[in-house]
Amino acid sequence: MSGAHATRTRGARARDTRAFPSTDRTADTPRAPSTAKAPKPDLATEITASLVVFLVALPLCIGVAVASGVPAELGIISGVIGGLVVGAARGSTLQVSGPAAGLAALVAETVLEHGVAMLGVIVLFSGLLQIVLGLVKLGRFFQAISLAVVQGMLAGIGLPLMFSQAYPAMDAKAAGTPIENMAGIPGLVADTFADPQALIAAGLGAVTVVLTFLWKKAPGPVKKVPAALVAVGIGIGVAAIPGVEIKTLQVGNLLASVDVPGPEQFAGLADAGIITAILTFTVIASAESLFTAAAVDRMHDGPRTRYNPELIAQGAGNTVAGLLGALPITAVVARSSANVQAGAKTRLSRTLHGLWLLAFAFLLPQVLALIPISVLAGVLIHSGWKLFAPEEFPKMWRQDRGEFAVMTVTTLVIVATALLEGVLIGLAAGIVLAAIRMSQTVIRQHLEEDTAKVVMAGNATFLRLPQVIEALESAAAAGKARIRLDLTGVTHLDHACRSQVEQFTAQQRGKGLRVELLMPGTSTSPPTPAPDRTTHHPHPQTNRPTPPETPHPTPLPRRTPPTPGPTAEWFYLDTTPMPDDFAQRYAEEYAPGYAGR
Repeated sequence: MSGAHATRTRGARARDTRAFPSTDRTADTPRAPSTAKAPKPDLATEITASLVVFLVALPLCIGVAVASGVPAELGIISGVIGGLVVGAARGSTLQVSGPAAGLAALVAETVLEHGVAMLGVIVLFSGLLQIVLGLVKLGRFFQAISLAVVQGMLAGIGLPLMFSQAYPAMDAKAAGTPIENMAGIPGLVADTFADPQALIAAGLGAVTVVLTFLWKKAPGPVKKVPAALVAVGIGIGVAAIPGVEIKTLQVGNLLASVDVPGPEQFAGLADAGIITAILTFTVIASAESLFTAAAVDRMHDGPRTRYNPELIAQGAGNTVAGLLGALPITAVVARSSANVQAGAKTRLSRTLHGLWLLAFAFLLPQVLALIPISVLAGVLIHSGWKLFAPEEFPKMWRQDRGEFAVMTVTTLVIVATALLEGVLIGLAAGIVLAAIRMSQTVIRQHLEEDTAKVVMAGNATFLRLPQVIEALESAAAAGKARIRLDLTGVTHLDHACRSQVEQFTAQQRGKGLRVELLMPGTSTSPPTPAPDRTTHHPHPQTNRPTPPETPHPTPLPRRTPPTPGPTAEWFYLDTTPMPDDFAQRYAEEYAPGYAGR
């Protein structure tokens, strides 16, 4: 006996319907649901990873605070909250939060307009709003934003950040708006070369930028030390040389820096500008955190991020930060990637890094005062370049020129105006692009002996109304006695196009023309009458009614088979011949009594 036998597997494309079941008993055994065990924490690895994250986070926390125009202590406080509050919460496992460079320009603009005292209220209510969004399960909503808008937003944040930090990198004060900062670069360079101390600061800033770009090419054991920490060490050494007088960081007491909002600050909620700032912080901080979560999930194979709990965790962190008058908190790619690369597997490492920040700020504040400002500015220039990601623009151009336009518009508007305006205009541009692409209408026209025909297919929306009107007017101008409008191929006909077609039909019929209108869903062929199975004609000899003739069976309409779900089980057809004694062995093992039949 020979033949083909079937083997069961998941995700196959071919199916075998043979009567013989599989001889593999395990194939028919119900499988227990998969339960992925949480990784067992290795305490030594987690502590090592937390120290690595701490070394990356320390200069970033201080640098972001300086770039935001607030005391450096507030950046450290936000870093501590990002570790101890957000880090201990459920949501993401390896993502690390703290003050982000992406919000530095927005915070600086807000502080300049409303003052540092109002920052706590804005961050507090942004955190509460994030918690509400997480509770109503809108965390996934932020994933629906166009990738072109996200990349344009990041580029629009990174480009002004680089130009604004070019000034402190040369021990100078930024001019103001992004456009003013860009325009002032030539004068800044000229002033720097005229001042030897500024030139030293600029050299440290340049060395920091070069180190952060090239450090990944260092030998294996060396590159495990964060480039930012190496740059800080070099900066401290140069600043300690006699005769060098460059600006260094001024760090005060953390507890003295806490500024709890009072009634006067809460009264500012009546200001429309404060409400706008709260909404802006909420949207940008939430989007940046959840986009970062998606990026970090691609870096490891551990537990995935749960977006709504993560949004609640970010909201809790910002609520605490707002109560203390600190900087807003988001997830940060640099710290998160350092955490993953250091081998962390649980939330312990990111929680401990907040503890190290707190201990360092309390026990060794005098060390922070030795760090040159230009070094921190160099770290942020590198962060701005990574956010700007210029290589993404030609890549987007090659992939999708429409999305490239959305990305470019978003970036330019953010640079020219502000972050919220740029994101809103980018979202609007993305929606318009999607609407135009969805509204693809194919219109064909041709003339016969006495008929002008217009055939339409696709999605007919108001965006295609000019083409529809042109086709109808062309059919009317043909001078034929009859017009045939075939819209049966249209999958969506909106109110504007429908009204135009019906109005045209009524006008032409009023002129005495014969207009045949086939709307979507109209059948173009008459239905076939069903055979009459009840009529019985008497037999000519027996006068008995003859049995009705069996009509030809009406073919059933062809149906598209349902798409299998992820747990569907299929069969591969195996053409390997079966052994001759297969039937006998099958009967003896699975069907006693079958043998010999």
